[in-house]
Amino acid sequence: MALRLYNTMSRSIEEFIPIKAGKVGMYCCGPTVYNYAHIGNLRTFLFEDLLKRVLIASGYEVTHVMNITDVGHLSGDGDDGEDKLEKAAREKKKSAWEIAEYYTEAFFRDFDDLRMIRPSTTCKATDHIRQMIDLILRLEEKGHTYQSGGNVYFAIDTIDDYGKLARLELDRLQTAVREGVEEDEHKRNPRDFVLWFTRSKFGDQEMMWPSPWGRGFPGWHIECSAMSMTYLGERFDIHCGGIDAIPVHHTNEIAQSEAATGAKWVNYWLHGEFLLDETGKMSKSGGEFLTLSFLKEKGFDPMDYRYFTLGGHYRSQLRFSFESLAAAKNARGNIVKHIRGLLKAGAEETGLSGEKALGYRQAFLDAVRNDLNTPKALSTLWAVVKDGGLTADEQYSLLIFFDTVLGLGLDEVTAPEDREVDPEALRLLKERNEAKAARDWDRADGLRSRLLELGYVVKDLPGGSVLEEKM
Repeated sequence: MALRLYNTMSRSIEEFIPIKAGKVGMYCCGPTVYNYAHIGNLRTFLFEDLLKRVLIASGYEVTHVMNITDVGHLSGDGDDGEDKLEKAAREKKKSAWEIAEYYTEAFFRDFDDLRMIRPSTTCKATDHIRQMIDLILRLEEKGHTYQSGGNVYFAIDTIDDYGKLARLELDRLQTAVREGVEEDEHKRNPRDFVLWFTRSKFGDQEMMWPSPWGRGFPGWHIECSAMSMTYLGERFDIHCGGIDAIPVHHTNEIAQSEAATGAKWVNYWLHGEFLLDETGKMSKSGGEFLTLSFLKEKGFDPMDYRYFTLGGHYRSQLRFSFESLAAAKNARGNIVKHIRGLLKAGAEETGLSGEKALGYRQAFLDAVRNDLNTPKALSTLWAVVKDGGLTADEQYSLLIFFDTVLGLGLDEVTAPEDREVDPEALRLLKERNEAKAARDWDRADGLRSRLLELGYVVKDLPGGSVLEEKM
């Protein structure tokens, strides 16, 4: 099956055809580094990592660019609200530069813990101010900007198709006024957006640079356009992000990019859906949010969370609970245990030649190439685990191949070490067998719990009870 992806621009699944044969340019909106990433943020990056892995498995050479927003970005997606970095710096009594550096490092710790493949290029906004200024100058030369109140704005009425990604009906739009947020009186149109600030309602910012319009700092949207063009050219294949970026951020990126170049900018737009908690969309606005570090403190491996996200399609909302995460932990643990059993039996990674094994391989590829259908891909994985008609080598080879896409670290699973069982555990197992024979179920359950504390799980089989080491 050819690779088919849902393109937000067309609202349909399309066959993926790259601009250059065998090569893919992909840009992903990175984190705003003013706080830790919450697990909802990380779901978006996991979807992007999955996409990259599927592209690689399909034979493409992928150039993946991701920005780090370490300047600007107000608390709203528009031009209102407060600068998140400046606010964090005041609260923690550190400089905005220190805040950005600290949370960038924290983000990449999570990134690595989740076994995501690092981007080909990671670019910080603060390192690309010159490129942003140059892009604004191009827009200015073409008549797409105006200056008002000390700031440079993009005028959306200078292009014919503003809002095409979000399918905005501009004639019906009215100024959105949120409680506690004043309208920008300097805008000619409420949907116009800032390209460069020289006057912020919060006064001088810590991060400011000289420009043709005065000392100031860039608007949020301009950075992605400038940096993607720097590293991928003025037209590239794929742009990714969370679904919440569609109506404002990605809409404005398209407007300024295509106004500057006079041509189509991106061929395929892919967006990941929200992760929901018990209150709805997971976000940082309430002050409390779940981080990967917190999940680890609760005894979960980062791979448990990765497996959990694979259980839902990237375009479907996914509801988080610790019960569902525990189920994912158990399922992943059973896969790991199965692989250990295969390795103990001498399984090796070999080429696949059997008709049934090749069929499983193709079924898996068909699933992930059909708009990244990971639920169906996981069902294929479990069919392999349960298929006693496959040899140990075939099972192991298939699972390792699947993991080049799933990214669960199955290739690092090792065979269990043979070691003597704790004599105390053997004594307790014998007592438990006697308790079961006497139908003393309470005592039997208590002994099972004591064995668990020693690191052993009791398996009750038809031929008797055995001990397995706890993972």
